[in-house]
Amino acid sequence: LPHLEVRHGLSGRGPLHHRGGGGGAVLLLSGCSAMLERSYVSVEEHNENPASDGGSALRVESYQELVSAILYCVSNGEETGVIRLYNYPRDVESDLESACLEVVQEDPLGAYAVDYIRHEIRHIVSYYEATVHIAYRRTAEQIASVVSVTGVTAIRSELGETMQQFQPELVLRIGSFDEASVNLQQVVREAYYDTPLAAFGMPEVSFTMYPAETTGSQRVVEVKLTYPEDVALLREKQQVLQERADSMKAMLTGTTKEAAARTAFAMVRENAVYGVNQDNTAYGALVEGAANSEGFALAFQLLCDMAQVECTVVEGTRGGEPYMWNEVNFGSERYAVDTTTVDGFGTTDEPLSAGGYVPQGA
Repeated sequence: LPHLEVRHGLSGRGPLHHRGGGGGAVLLLSGCSAMLERSYVSVEEHNENPASDGGSALRVESYQELVSAILYCVSNGEETGVIRLYNYPRDVESDLESACLEVVQEDPLGAYAVDYIRHEIRHIVSYYEATVHIAYRRTAEQIASVVSVTGVTAIRSELGETMQQFQPELVLRIGSFDEASVNLQQVVREAYYDTPLAAFGMPEVSFTMYPAETTGSQRVVEVKLTYPEDVALLREKQQVLQERADSMKAMLTGTTKEAAARTAFAMVRENAVYGVNQDNTAYGALVEGAANSEGFALAFQLLCDMAQVECTVVEGTRGGEPYMWNEVNFGSERYAVDTTTVDGFGTTDEPLSAGGYVPQGA
């Protein structure tokens, strides 16, 4: 947008955060770029540092700039915004009405955060001045906490961080979102097993999309999480599990990745008794001393994470029954690991399959 200056109705609201799909780096979106990114795949160029025209107003000259100016106010939580339309080639009143409706009904952030927008307009010699009054249905904190992400990897990372802290809500602005190809429930499961230090039972999760129906490639997704136990109790258990894992850390450092993984394998087996009906958490395996295959796999995952060994939990079946194990990677070497069995480290795909192990989806 050329020449932007904001008249503040509310202040102190920071910019949205952006997480990329690869490395998960945080980008602070400034100026009007956060609102102009209607797609994360193809974005038109805009000025990120607009100059002031000497007044407390946003200056626009086209319909798209008008929409972007209103979105700029929304993203900053402004209750009132002043927009000056210079050299405007179309019907101002009609376009202003359409732009307000587009922000409320079609833009993901507007659909999530805004209740309604009313406007006033007046003609001042060489330009029109529009004043928009924005009523929100979200708090300043909720708007400021929306995280923009690109790609499934970034979604999974944000979900993992939310569960790690036992937070009840996460709101994501997702670019290039294809609801048909992204199974959000599965991404939640993967994020849960990425965070064994907080995996005390899969939370119940619900998703709400904004806008509810759209043909665009971008959505705001509100994620609500309900945990199986009181959060205060979960945090206490997490602290105990962290202390237990920390006491083992010295044995996992100062050696090769494979040696660290083999040590972690031995530690899990020494600390826990396997039972089909036992606890399904790393807490059960490392603190209480008994767990099922899920608890064993999570305990091994936790120790591998501490040793910086690349490791994942694998969901599947063994002998036709639900079962879990791990996969570790040492550069070009990949191993399947079942900590419930004495010879379960270093099994390759062929003998693992021969033992009745079938990964989910295979």
